[in-house]
Amino acid sequence: MGTTMTGRDWAILLLLSVLWGGSFLFLALALRELPPITVMLLRVAGGAVPLLAFLLLRGERLPSGLRIWAMLIVLGLLNNALPFVLYAFAQLRIESGLASILNATTPLWGVLVAHLFTTDERATIPKIVGVLIGFAGVGVMVGSGGRLGGEAIAILMCLGATLSYAFAAVYARRFRPLGIAPLSVATGQLIGASLLLFPFSLVLEQPWRVPVPTAETWWAIAGFALICTSFAYWLYFRLLETAGATNALLVTFLIPVTAILLGVLVLGEALAPRHYAGMALIALGLAAIDGRLLRGNRNVPEQRTR
Repeated sequence: MGTTMTGRDWAILLLLSVLWGGSFLFLALALRELPPITVMLLRVAGGAVPLLAFLLLRGERLPSGLRIWAMLIVLGLLNNALPFVLYAFAQLRIESGLASILNATTPLWGVLVAHLFTTDERATIPKIVGVLIGFAGVGVMVGSGGRLGGEAIAILMCLGATLSYAFAAVYARRFRPLGIAPLSVATGQLIGASLLLFPFSLVLEQPWRVPVPTAETWWAIAGFALICTSFAYWLYFRLLETAGATNALLVTFLIPVTAILLGVLVLGEALAPRHYAGMALIALGLAAIDGRLLRGNRNVPEQRTR
C-alpha cells in the first residue's frame, strides 16, 4: 500500500517544486556573467557547506574510508557534476522553461536504466508505453526541421543530463546496505562533485579573468546554492521520510510548471507551441509510468530530479 500524503507533505512538495523550478531561473541569471562550469562549482560547493554544518550540528559524521569516498565521487559525477554542467551549457542556447520540461524525462530514462541494470525494477507494459509517449514528446519539441541546430544540440545535452540522473539513481542503491544516512550521502556527493569540478573550472575557464559579477549574479548564486540545493535537498529527504519515494516523485510533474512561470514572469521568456505540446506528452508518459491514474499507489523507481 502507498503512503497517504498529509497536508504538510503536499505543502513541502509544492515548495520543493518551486525551489527546483527556481533553479533554472537562478542558472539563467548566473550565466549572464559567469562561465558554466564555474557556476556549477559554486552551486555544489556552496550547497555542500550548509549541509555539512547541519550534519555536524546533529552530531552526525560524514562517511569514512577510501572505498566509500570513491563511491561518493562517482555518485557526485553522475548526479551533480556531469548533469549540472550539461544543463548549464544547454541553457546558453535554450530557455529555462524548456530545460525544465526536459528535466522531466528523468523517470523515462529511469525505467530503461533500472530494467537493464537491476533485477527488481523490471519494465512493465504501462511503463514502456509511458517511455514511448514521453520520448515522442521530446521529438515534438525538437521539431521537424531536419537540421541539428543550437536548440537541438541543447536538447540532446539535457537528455544526456537526465540519463546521467537515471544512472545515479541506480548507482545510489549501493549505499543502502552500507547503512549510511541519505543526508550524509547527499552531502558527500556534493563534496565529491566540488572536487571534480574545481580543476576544470580553473584550467578551462580561469574565473579570475572574468569581470567581477554584479550583486544580482551573486544573489543568484546564493539562491542557487543555499536555497535550491542545500535547503531543497533537506526538504526532499524530509518528504522521503514522511511520504515515501513514490509520492516524492510527484515533484517531477510540478517543476516545469513553476520553472516556466518564473521564466515568463522574470526573464520574459516565450516558448513555442510545440514545446507545450511536447510537455503535455511527457506529462502523459510520466502519468503512465507512475500508474496512479489507472491504479492505486505502487512502488516506482526513486529518481532525484535536481
